[in-house]
Amino acid sequence: MNSALSDRRVLVVEDEMMVAWLLGEMLTHLGCKVVGPAARVEQALAMIENKTAFDIAVLDINLNDQKSYPVADALIACGIPFAFVTGYNKDSLPEAYQNLPILQKPYGQKQLADMLMKLSENLNITSRSGTARSSHVEISPKV
Repeated sequence: MNSALSDRRVLVVEDEMMVAWLLGEMLTHLGCKVVGPAARVEQALAMIENKTAFDIAVLDINLNDQKSYPVADALIACGIPFAFVTGYNKDSLPEAYQNLPILQKPYGQKQLADMLMKLSENLNITSRSGTARSSHVEISPKV
C-alpha cells in the first residue's frame, strides 16, 4: 500500500471488464478507493454530472467503439486530474489531447502508482490554487 495514495478515490472508465477488474485490484492494493467502472461514455459523463465523489480518473480511450474524449473534456472543465490509460501512443491522439497524461498499456503496478502520484500532485496544486493546471506526464510501458 502506498500511503500517499491512501483513500484517493479513482474513477475507472474502462469497457473491458477483465481490464477494469485488474486495474481495480491494483488500485485497491495501492490504497485507493475504486469508483466505477464506467464502461460507456454516457455512464462516465453521468457520474461527472451527478457529482459522484472521486479525486482522479483513469480513462481508456476506446470505449465500445466510442472515444472517451467527451469524458476528458468534462474532467478538464471540472479541474479533475486524469490520465488516459490506453494502448495508443500520444502521437496517434488528436492534437488537442497529446499533452495530457498517458499511461500506455501494458503497464504494471509501479507505473500506475507513479502516474497516480503525479496526478495527485496536480490535485494538490489544484486544491491549493483553486484552478486546474494541465501538465503532460508520460510513463513508459512495462517492459
